Amino acid sequence: MYAVVGCSKCSALWVVEGRPETTQCPRCGTRKRFDRLKQFVTTDDPDRAKQARAAMLAERQEMGEAFDDLDDFSSMGDRLDEAGIDDDTYLESSGVDPEAAEQAGKRAEQGTGGSRSRKAVVTDALDELAEPTRDAIVAYAQKQGVAEDYVDRALEKLRRTGEITESNGVYRRL
Repeated sequence: MYAVVGCSKCSALWVVEGRPETTQCPRCGTRKRFDRLKQFVTTDDPDRAKQARAAMLAERQEMGEAFDDLDDFSSMGDRLDEAGIDDDTYLESSGVDPEAAEQAGKRAEQGTGGSRSRKAVVTDALDELAEPTRDAIVAYAQKQGVAEDYVDRALEKLRRTGEITESNGVYRRL
């Protein structure tokens, strides 16, 4: 069952499914007992309830005649896919190959599995090196494609935040 109900505080209208004990106004947040709310329309079809609510809102704005000229709610929803252009046409008109875009999306969702962040490379060096000095960490990171200046900034930040300590040129995780 679907019911179109109204708020006595702010006059909002909304559709409630089933028979909950209470419901909350989507506009003002007032919580009301469902059995005490005025039910303007009650139906088993959610589209009919939405259509009734839309008609009531149109009447409030003195747009009832214009609303009557529109198709019903469900048929407008069915035609929604027909409106505008499809994704492939849009991409092509923007100069993007739709197949390449689809493949890029799949790669992004799956990930490469082997890439790590620059910070992860620096922290891995701290864990994997027997004696993680600055030079050893820089050499390790450069093999992974991480620049020396980033390593210095990362080590300083990790030291300031208390994640690592440095003693006699050797770094250790805490």
